[in-house]
Amino acid sequence: MDYVFSARRVRQGAFDDEPGSTYFLAVPDNAGDIGPDQRIGAAGGNMPDKWANAVLAEARSGVNPRTGQPKGDIVIYIHGFNTPTATMLQRHRLIKKGLGDQGYKGSVVSFDWPSAASALNYLEDRSDAKTSARLLVDAGISGFAARQTQDCEINLHILAHSMGSYVLREAFDDADDRPAVAATSWSVSQIMLISGDISASSMGSDNPKTSSLYRHCVRLTNYHNPFDSVLSLSNIKRVGVSPRAGRIGLPDVRPSKAVNVDCGAHYNAHKDAFDHLNNDDHIWYFYDQTFMRDAFETIEGHVDRNEITTRIGTHSQLMLRKPG
Repeated sequence: MDYVFSARRVRQGAFDDEPGSTYFLAVPDNAGDIGPDQRIGAAGGNMPDKWANAVLAEARSGVNPRTGQPKGDIVIYIHGFNTPTATMLQRHRLIKKGLGDQGYKGSVVSFDWPSAASALNYLEDRSDAKTSARLLVDAGISGFAARQTQDCEINLHILAHSMGSYVLREAFDDADDRPAVAATSWSVSQIMLISGDISASSMGSDNPKTSSLYRHCVRLTNYHNPFDSVLSLSNIKRVGVSPRAGRIGLPDVRPSKAVNVDCGAHYNAHKDAFDHLNNDDHIWYFYDQTFMRDAFETIEGHVDRNEITTRIGTHSQLMLRKPG
């Protein structure tokens, strides 16, 4: 079973590309797409206990030997722009399998926000992303946080791709602006950005738009690829936007919890393996086991950022590499 919570509108019994109510879905393994008929609980309501309990049961991976309490992990995947529901589900499953092949035993959940199946819809997708962002916290993160108890060590992590990074930043910023949410204790452990379609300059230490993102996580890792043509400023749909974190990396002046991993050399050395993919320089992460290994070790958090086996360099100059 695959677990998804969607913020798309329903028309004629199917999800469309406009913002709507929240649906919590349990998607059968043999389904090729998501649909409102897969929902658990009422549309637009809070996270249903039945859905949450299923995710938490899947997330548990054992007992912490030091505390004797259950432990586990949940990874929330946030897709990017130009991502129809079937593509979102396919990538959800690639993450689930890729991490699983590396030893991950937790749960993977996807936040599906309204995104059209066309690259020409960039600006509309960006508007819908901002509209839907608050549901990520209200429906998802807050729902899991409310179910955390002192005797249950379930860590929540986020993997955001492309414009999903923008959704994430807006969600955290909006949450801190609302007293009802800001007054509650909520946070995530690891945040991982891949192909981040978000201004690199906005990720600096002194930018108020990103302060909430850093405040509510243990560590943020930005994976960037200088060969990412989708994030190129020469792309016509991107006229007027500033350089993106997923292409040039994080600024030099950034919080100590922010980690930059340059994936350019690794992608360039193995790009022939991704030639069959559309926009391969933007989506190759989903198909690469070296990245999946890096993400798995990041989620585990057992070693320092400089000692992850798929990296070379030091804190300020880390690069992804295939272990040899």
